[in-house]
Amino acid sequence: MKPIASSELIINERGAIYHIDLRPEELAPTIITVGDPGRVKEVSKHFDSIEVRRQHREFISHTGYIGQKRITVLSTGIGPDNIDIVMNELDALVNIDFSTRTIKPGLTTLDIFRLGTSGALQADIPVDGFVASTHGLGIDNLLHFYRYEPNDGEQQMIQAFLTHTQFHNQISQPYICSTSGSLIKHFVEGFHHGITVTAPGFYGPQGRILRLGLSHPDLVDRLTDFHFGQHRITNFEMETSAIYGLGRLLGHHCLSLNAIVANRVNREFSKDGQAAVENLIKKALTIISVI
Repeated sequence: MKPIASSELIINERGAIYHIDLRPEELAPTIITVGDPGRVKEVSKHFDSIEVRRQHREFISHTGYIGQKRITVLSTGIGPDNIDIVMNELDALVNIDFSTRTIKPGLTTLDIFRLGTSGALQADIPVDGFVASTHGLGIDNLLHFYRYEPNDGEQQMIQAFLTHTQFHNQISQPYICSTSGSLIKHFVEGFHHGITVTAPGFYGPQGRILRLGLSHPDLVDRLTDFHFGQHRITNFEMETSAIYGLGRLLGHHCLSLNAIVANRVNREFSKDGQAAVENLIKKALTIISVI
């Protein structure tokens, strides 16, 4: 097998992959991603011990233990472009031999949980509530750079979404990917389930109007009104579809969990978003530590 060139797989002087600055032995098989670098310590403060602390740019990581469970928490920064970096580099750490720069013959599967914040798109999902994403629906263009094919059910859902929203040729072709059934089954009680839409920006791409006019001023209403069988769109954020899509292509199990800090339908914002995130962290860690 031909080695991967140094320009494609960048390994720094300490033998760590470039952006997230981790060596293979410094990564746990269970990973929690958070967008905010400051949230890493808010997760790892619940660990019984921390053995690795690394930081490079916005990518901060702590690896440690809760009981016998080894976990890495890693900040990704915001947006699908950062997720492209993080997902590929996490996979490289476990599935590429850094000494030979070749793909390992036996592939390793990671469990990857996103703990994030989001805005609800349904009136009945309250601020400070939690959403576990059954699907990530991307209106960014990241997955179109890879050889990705949705399954039949996902393809039907996308076609129904396009028919409903009339987004044909107006924004990037949407894509959709489902979560890991083996993970989401543990997150039922206390969680709303639904489709999470991932946007490539916070303002116009999420229908927010400040000083600029929008090409789709009714975006939020169109998303809120979409249904496909028992599925509906529950929330809006900037990472889930990229995690789900790349996770499937790379063979990893992924689940996105979000604390709702805003309700876009009711035009409400949490009075204490930090407390909502802390509650999500504690609830998620209680479950993750025993899976």
